[in-house]
Amino acid sequence: MEQNTVQIQQEEEPSKTVTEKAMETVNAKDEVNKGESKEQDEHKTKDIVVIEEKKMVDEENAASPSGIQKISSFREESNLLSDLKEYEKKALSELRRGKRRGTASNEGKEEETPAQANTEQKEIAAIGSKKDSTDKKVEKEEEIPERGEEAKETTKQEAVAEQNIDKDIALWGVPLLPSKGDIRTDTVLLKLLRAREFKVTDAFEMLINILKWRKENKIDSILGEDIEADLGPMAYMEGNDRNGHPLCFNIFAVFGHDELYGKTFEEKREKYLRRRIQLMEKGIQKLDFKPGGASAILHINDLKNTPLPTKKELRNATKKGVELLQDNYPEFVAKNIFINVPFWYYPYSALFSPSLSQRTKNKFVYARPAKVTDTLLKYIAASQIPVQYGGLKRENDSEFSVEDDAKEAIVKAGSHETIEIPAPEAGNTLIWDLTVSGWEVNYKEEFVPTDEGSYTIIVQKGRRITWQDGTIRNSFTNKEPGKIVITIENGAFKKKRILYRYKTKTSSSL
Repeated sequence: MEQNTVQIQQEEEPSKTVTEKAMETVNAKDEVNKGESKEQDEHKTKDIVVIEEKKMVDEENAASPSGIQKISSFREESNLLSDLKEYEKKALSELRRGKRRGTASNEGKEEETPAQANTEQKEIAAIGSKKDSTDKKVEKEEEIPERGEEAKETTKQEAVAEQNIDKDIALWGVPLLPSKGDIRTDTVLLKLLRAREFKVTDAFEMLINILKWRKENKIDSILGEDIEADLGPMAYMEGNDRNGHPLCFNIFAVFGHDELYGKTFEEKREKYLRRRIQLMEKGIQKLDFKPGGASAILHINDLKNTPLPTKKELRNATKKGVELLQDNYPEFVAKNIFINVPFWYYPYSALFSPSLSQRTKNKFVYARPAKVTDTLLKYIAASQIPVQYGGLKRENDSEFSVEDDAKEAIVKAGSHETIEIPAPEAGNTLIWDLTVSGWEVNYKEEFVPTDEGSYTIIVQKGRRITWQDGTIRNSFTNKEPGKIVITIENGAFKKKRILYRYKTKTSSSL
């Protein structure tokens, strides 16, 4: 690690590592319960906050040099040890060593001694047993009464037990044993701690439950499963936001089709949930768990034409899916953006509020249809936003790619702005994309020849453009040198942002 990174001292006893305990506990017999239900901090619990996106704050001063207002505070919490607070470092250190501490009910009690830790390990089975015969051997040796050289016999038992531990145990592709020296391990442990408000006991139990759930449901092999293609349109992964987080688009309108609805929820609800888990695992494959890297996914939930939650099956499946992801994928949501939000959804979302942590609620952002483009542009570049949401990204686009960044222009309130695309040579084809935040402007396109004696050609007759019209793409082949002039008139009382890009195809490349 870098010099400025604070090293966490690891205990010499291998029996006290968190992963060995977790691995042993997962295979424990039925007496290992799921643990106490999640504690809710009543002092912090608040009514659900509807964060409907409003107009840019102090637009004139807050805009970045390029003009696009970005959310500077939208960053994952740092995973660098040097950036952690003292109590966070202490909790991480204790979780790595496998100590159970941190709940209000056990504060003030003596910490677990090495002898107690060893006793606890003897009472539970190891998750990574490599051969059944080895397990039987361990059980047999534990049944033999200790005689004579007690210390020698104990050492022998511990050596056999240590052979049962899977040294390659990992979670989401990240080794869990601190002894592996992987810098990504702390990132995973911090996710657990943050999801449980840095209560070490709760974070430890969460880790055990996740490992147990993944083993019981064969999650590690889910990527190889072929789950119905019919479920594909409901959600897909594509693109990244400005900070490198993968984008997950969830489309809820498909549940409005009766034939799909019945098939998904009434007949194959479990398959739908498994398909959703598979998509989550695919997204995690794209994450960088190194300190400073993107280790969460930005979710965009399109509620356009979403059916009313009048059917019990729909409500139950939605609730189950939310709880499943929250319990088994802690802190994997960078932001949860709901777009095209209907009015009825606000009171409906309050029903789920009690089951969500305050940390989860703080990641919710809501946007009405007219604010979709403005909202997404705060987090995602225009070249990564699909055209149906006011961006420049088109499916199977042969003209532009996500690497073709958009330029920007500002049209002030009550004024107009022109964009010029040069065409110095005749016989070339000009292609351009253009979108305006919020639209509601007058728009026209012209070709103006360099020769003043030639006539101006109207490419696009002036017309009113609304937010429903979406992104504009057009092209023009010039027969003489000149330029394309795009004029945008803004009659509103606030400025508009214009995002555009263009390219020139020479006659030889056509």
